[in-house]
Amino acid sequence: MVVEPSLSEQFVLERSIREIEDCNNIDVLSQLCVAMAKAQWHQARLLKQAVGHIALLDAVLSGGEQKP
Repeated sequence: MVVEPSLSEQFVLERSIREIEDCNNIDVLSQLCVAMAKAQWHQARLLKQAVGHIALLDAVLSGGEQKP
């Protein structure tokens, strides 16, 4: 899959990145880093579970067997 953000989404991302780059408050940056690490962990876990469920569903629909 290829992610193709809209122009509007690209601008929002760029604005967020610039705000982070311009921030000089170490406490704010530390809190942001912690929040991003937690979010990344949860997203990775969710993606792993979703891919597993998709693979199982694909196996069931194609008549194959796969252990969860």
